[in-house]
Amino acid sequence: MGVVASAADEPKPNYRGWRAMPFIIGNETFEKLGAIGTLANLLIYLTKVFNLKSITAANILNIFNGTTNFATLLGAFLCDTYFGRFKTLAFCTIASYMGLQAIQLTAAIKSLHPPHCGNSSTCVGPTKGQMAFLIMGFGMLITGAAGIRPCNLAFGADQFNPETESGKRGINSFFNWYFFTFTFAQMVSLTLIVYIQSNVSWAIGLAIPAILMLVSCAIFFSGSKIYVRVKATGSPMTSVVQVIVAAIRKARLTRHEQSWQSLYSYIPAKSINSKLPYTDQFRFLDKAAIVTPQDQINVEGSPVNPWRLCSMQQVEEVKCLMRATQANRRLGTTNFKIPAASYVVFLMLSLTIFIPIYDRVLVPFLRRLTGKEGGITVLQRMGIGLSLAILTMLVSGFVESRRRHIALTRPTLGMEPRRGEISSMSALWLVPQFALAGLTEAFANIGQVEFYYKQFPENMRSIAGSLYYCGMAGANYLSSLLITIVHNKTGNGKGGNWLQEDLNKGKLDYYYYLIAAIGMVNLGYFLVCARWYQYKVTAEVKDDSETEQPGKCMTP
Repeated sequence: MGVVASAADEPKPNYRGWRAMPFIIGNETFEKLGAIGTLANLLIYLTKVFNLKSITAANILNIFNGTTNFATLLGAFLCDTYFGRFKTLAFCTIASYMGLQAIQLTAAIKSLHPPHCGNSSTCVGPTKGQMAFLIMGFGMLITGAAGIRPCNLAFGADQFNPETESGKRGINSFFNWYFFTFTFAQMVSLTLIVYIQSNVSWAIGLAIPAILMLVSCAIFFSGSKIYVRVKATGSPMTSVVQVIVAAIRKARLTRHEQSWQSLYSYIPAKSINSKLPYTDQFRFLDKAAIVTPQDQINVEGSPVNPWRLCSMQQVEEVKCLMRATQANRRLGTTNFKIPAASYVVFLMLSLTIFIPIYDRVLVPFLRRLTGKEGGITVLQRMGIGLSLAILTMLVSGFVESRRRHIALTRPTLGMEPRRGEISSMSALWLVPQFALAGLTEAFANIGQVEFYYKQFPENMRSIAGSLYYCGMAGANYLSSLLITIVHNKTGNGKGGNWLQEDLNKGKLDYYYYLIAAIGMVNLGYFLVCARWYQYKVTAEVKDDSETEQPGKCMTP
């Protein structure tokens, strides 16, 4: 049985497509310039200005990054349920500016940071008040990131019509060019910002990101009149819970094979989600859509008790959610040791060079070869990225081993207080691992963002974006835990502590190899999930008409 409510009276959005992109991408670019311009050098800031030990600073930042990324889940929920993406972005952009400004004040005002350590072997740490003010700045950054990170990409994709061929291709290119634009801007600016922070003044160097964040606010609000604003439709998680509750309540019911035609089908008039056909995975959820004599249906077709009877559409949306989260296994690397902060420019350079080649050369070529819209599937793209991540760790381990060998066997360039001899190895040896990390991001990170956006129901796209950052949060927390375990276990071992303050006495290369081994296990698990996964895709459209296109699921 099926009912589709009419939505003829709903006004159609005026999609501006690429006309809205200067405001959205401009906002994201300056927001990333501000945030990354501060965060990229925070480990050095905490050790040199706040006089914290490297292990302590690394754990603080991992916890901060983990909390920031997990907060995106709450931000996405509030966005999709109550405020909508525009209002969420407006508030959180301002919060990010206030957080960056607070951190800048810790450098500009002497009473907000401990005295300079100099060449002394013992340093005065920060007071409780100084740490409290710093944490307040971190808190505002967490608030800002909670809304910006999950909503910005989805808000940009909202500006394209998903029911037209040009709109679909616009969304596909948007993900690539979105990362390209702000990465290129970071690459150009971070070198200058990091230089000013390290060699001129921390106060000035941290003021620049705050100013850039203020520019981001101005750009975002400048485009207010042309944005497509998708309204919040209430909690999408309520529907998920209803399906689970209804399926449990009807767990004892039996259903015959090929009986899906008899399942209850109803689509509300204001639903923004694509119509999904039946799939045969997670069939225990189908019981939520079995109509029993006790179930009552209203005149317009909706169930009287949505906690007892759910539509097949609701069930399929939960199935899409479960399939997507099954693939959410992202393992990051540690930021315990960061080389000179500006060397991250090589990561950005490789990413910036590769994305246009991928979007304009490789994708069209692969599209002709495979017949797939994106050239390769998003899961294939992510798998390549995970493989490159393993290679990155292996190269990092080899380079670190060579660096330590040169530091111990050849003349050094001097000594840094509390951190040991400076190796004479050329820093250019670091370029390959950063370049590989850039390619890893081009495949794995962009692929994962695209995967979540396309595979989740339309009314959960902010939550979908937050899952990417939840994966990063898990990596941050696991990284902090792994650092602590390795530091404690190897500290009492015969081979010595792997993660000593003086890296020349440690074995950081072993730690990289450990992460590579964990990455191999992760890749194996990912391949199992990818082989089992069924895609939710939108049917192809032959022209740019406004005709509604149903969704479907298919095997990869």
